[in-house]
Amino acid sequence: MNRTLIIILIILALGLIAYNVTLVDFANPFQGDSIIALIGILASLCAIVLLLIYSTSKKIQKKINEED
Repeated sequence: MNRTLIIILIILALGLIAYNVTLVDFANPFQGDSIIALIGILASLCAIVLLLIYSTSKKIQKKINEED
């Protein structure tokens, strides 16, 4: 995957987090549509973590290949 694509995907995930935060009812965060918004926030955070792990692994792989 290209570095630009990873950055675009992270920005999209941040946008989804921002949108889902607006849907959360902070008075009752675990009822109704708020729980769906919280699941969306958690899923977006997981996607960001996975993309960062992938990016880091590609950097490590590049350094290992340069040593050979």
